[in-house]
Amino acid sequence: MFLANEYVSWTYLILDKLNRWLVSFVRMLPNFVIAVIVLVVFFFVARLVRKITYRIVHGLAHAEALSSLFSSIAYMLVLFVGLFMALQVLQLEKTVSSLLAGAGIIGLALGFAFQDLTANFISGIFIGLRKPFEVGHVIETNGFVGNVEDIQLRSTILRTFDGLYLNIPNKEIFQKPIINHTLSTNRKIEINLVVPVAKNDPGTVISLIQDAIRSEAHLSAEKAPQVVFTDIDGTNLKLQINIWTDQPSVEALRMLRHDVVMKVTAVLKNKEML
Repeated sequence: MFLANEYVSWTYLILDKLNRWLVSFVRMLPNFVIAVIVLVVFFFVARLVRKITYRIVHGLAHAEALSSLFSSIAYMLVLFVGLFMALQVLQLEKTVSSLLAGAGIIGLALGFAFQDLTANFISGIFIGLRKPFEVGHVIETNGFVGNVEDIQLRSTILRTFDGLYLNIPNKEIFQKPIINHTLSTNRKIEINLVVPVAKNDPGTVISLIQDAIRSEAHLSAEKAPQVVFTDIDGTNLKLQINIWTDQPSVEALRMLRHDVVMKVTAVLKNKEML
């Protein structure tokens, strides 16, 4: 008899609990439908915002990685707002507060754990916005010179003139000086030379050198070459040849220096001044 009464009591409790759940579900069903509609609407809005953000950022920065990053951030933010509103419709404000607190703690922990990675990403964003260089430019940074092959959010890919590919963290580039050879116009080349004083007239030496380099191609039309004496070293005169060129390529600068040295040396040796 006791077991039968217990069975009936437990059955009544279970059925009562299920009945309350059913009533609650029926009451919340309209809210649930509205929450689903809110999520669907915000999903399509998020996709639209992602496309618009991508076009705007790409038009401003012309950087694929940066455009993808900002469009993804905008997409996730809109989805998060939609989720927040859907939870509010379901009267789950406490759940929203817990999610926000948990996300904040996780974000803080990840920020401390990946400081260098975060710094590289932030530096990549600033490089993409400021655009001190672009893909195809010849730059010099951190002791390396080469062509920019790719600009990523974490690092920049540089190909040196030796054919080596360098992966330089954006933090190192952002915090240190950058020389953009492609954007530099009227580059100056300095060539130092020593000639004996005893058998050479300084004026004749300058004239011969100027005649030798005047016919050189790729010289700047804005600035004429200069040949100046800088010092006297015993029986020798020290002089400096300054020429300007509009060639941005480092390799072109090397070849121009080579050609000028060869021509000047040939002229002076022909006149027995060296």
